[in-house]
Amino acid sequence: MTESFDYVVVGAGTAGCVVASRLSEDAHASVLLLEAGGSDRRLWIQLPIGYGRTFFDSKINWMYETDPVPGLCGRTSYWPRGKVVGGSGSINAMVHVRGRPEDFDDWRVAGNQGWGYDDILPYFRMAEADHGGPMPVTDISASVHPLCALFVASAAALGFPAAEDFNTPEGEGVGIYRINTHRGRRASTARAYLRPALRRRNLRLETQALATRILFDGNRATGIAMVRDGRGCNVTARREVILCGGAINSPQLLQLSGIGDPQDLAAAGVAVRHALPGVGRNLQDHLAVSTVYRSNRPTLNDALRPLSGKILAALRYAADRGGPLSMSVNQAGGFVRSRQDLTRPDLQLYFSPVSYTQTPLSDRRLLNPDPFPAFLLSFNACRPTSRGHLRILSPDPRRPPGIAPNYLSTDQDLADALAGCRLLRRLASASPLADIITGAVGPAGQATTDDELLKDFRARADTVYHPAGTCAMGPDPRTAVVDARLRVHGIAGLRVIDASVFPSLPSGNTNAPTVMVAEKGAAMLRQDQHSPPP
Repeated sequence: MTESFDYVVVGAGTAGCVVASRLSEDAHASVLLLEAGGSDRRLWIQLPIGYGRTFFDSKINWMYETDPVPGLCGRTSYWPRGKVVGGSGSINAMVHVRGRPEDFDDWRVAGNQGWGYDDILPYFRMAEADHGGPMPVTDISASVHPLCALFVASAAALGFPAAEDFNTPEGEGVGIYRINTHRGRRASTARAYLRPALRRRNLRLETQALATRILFDGNRATGIAMVRDGRGCNVTARREVILCGGAINSPQLLQLSGIGDPQDLAAAGVAVRHALPGVGRNLQDHLAVSTVYRSNRPTLNDALRPLSGKILAALRYAADRGGPLSMSVNQAGGFVRSRQDLTRPDLQLYFSPVSYTQTPLSDRRLLNPDPFPAFLLSFNACRPTSRGHLRILSPDPRRPPGIAPNYLSTDQDLADALAGCRLLRRLASASPLADIITGAVGPAGQATTDDELLKDFRARADTVYHPAGTCAMGPDPRTAVVDARLRVHGIAGLRVIDASVFPSLPSGNTNAPTVMVAEKGAAMLRQDQHSPPP
């Protein structure tokens, strides 16, 4: 017998945990939350610094790889995405940044009424514990590594202001990132939203349940076909189906269900149910490069490389859930303007008092850094203008989609890359950082001309794990996938609520904006249930 629920939510990731929790607050609504992965109750997920251990664990990670990227010298890019309760919020670096007010005003200007900064600010606050919400946002400024202060001081020497909190409209400058932890443990939306909500009888979570396609009655979504415990089965939704799979899995499921660009669907052998060319288009991501500098002062390498250091860190964590194991390694950074004539920040900076240059990426473990003192400086452009695409390659839901990020395909992105490279050099040359640097590690320090800097950037730059935009919100179904109420254009009873609906990338990290979209999306679902829009 096919089971029926009021709402079927696909994906128990950052957005899905929020949506399912909020919908189940209505005791009269039944909610089913489907997750392709398993439980997040794992040491390396809950231990904040342990996220490096999850990056290559296929049990909790989709482990996607892009197509070769022309702008990166033909290299592919590895894209870890959470396949676990909590989604990518269970394997990320936990940085909590809302984004700049102008980012969301841009969404409104693009035709998405109700999505300007003043409109969405209440939903950020609704989520955050500081404003009474469930999501902890921890100030770690008193506990970060001492070298972070030198980074902030060097930025000040270049004229960049100090920022106490990046989550205010005035949060431009350099400082310490706030992170999603609580009492020394990761605070994903799975812990903050979903776990308390699972006490309600009207909410069910099904793990190891892979959604394979959306079910329809005419042009209305009516449920989900899935594989669970090796067997195929269907569930129906009396009210709505909500896709919360993220920037990769949501467009993938739409395409598997026959919704997308007819050419993409035909090439994959999928019959067209509803032509919607924007599905999988508008793919955006932040692209970063890091430079590692040797230091004449101790870094986290000295604390965490030796066995004795690991033991001391573990004892400290066991005693009071403090110390380096309780934090991300992305401790400091900020949002700055590379030129004075700019009206808003164009670069995001990162400072990590640790390095891993002697270990291949696939073998890295965050508790085993380089055997010498070093730190890294990184940057990415805040608002890349390159646009990529994603498309399924077959009707098989287990086959990864093709991902073409199209990095560095615009003159603006090349200019931003060069500006960022120049700025990192200036930071490393400013005291007090300059006073502790004994040299750059690898070929990065040898590049000096514009051509050399861009060549080095192309050779080493990679994702910051912020893909978005593949089911973009907008009024025109020729280019957008969902409308301003996150309803899929031309299909009734179907919404997408996750980072894939971002029309454009926010300037910073994407987890907090995803939570905001989920809060607002869930509120609209409940509003529309009681007062359906025309």
